[in-house]
Amino acid sequence: MNLIRSGLNLLAAGVRTQCYQIPAVTQRVSPATEGAGSPLGLLSRCMASLAQMHRTGPHKKNRKSRNPLNGNPFAKGVVLKTLIRKPKKPNSANRKCVLTRLSNGKEMIAYVPGIGHNLQEHNIVLVRVGRVKDCPGVKLKCVRGKFDLSHVVKQKPVV
Repeated sequence: MNLIRSGLNLLAAGVRTQCYQIPAVTQRVSPATEGAGSPLGLLSRCMASLAQMHRTGPHKKNRKSRNPLNGNPFAKGVVLKTLIRKPKKPNSANRKCVLTRLSNGKEMIAYVPGIGHNLQEHNIVLVRVGRVKDCPGVKLKCVRGKFDLSHVVKQKPVV
């Protein structure tokens, strides 16, 4: 009877379940030994039926986006400071980076690709998503030839 009553309470609360009685509940346990591992508090184990699982479809987790720009391909930013970052272990060339305050309010480090740049404080840059593998924490790249960041200057051939 208690099993039916608990099932009706669950249905009234909007939970559709299929309940099975646990045979270990029939024994009375003394209050001293009753604890978290005791099956006494558990009158029934509830599972979804195959029809319910078919109706609702597979359970999908909503994962947080790892995109640093919240799904936008580009963001405009103001250079706060130019930085030189050291790469991870096997590599040794210094990476030219800038600390930028983006239009969405975040302050992030962006990599400046190519040889040489003209960036200084208060310059405006356009950044795109693209991490630098050997620099930890650098998840953005600056776009050359947009706003205050000039194109890469062509190198003179060595004769």
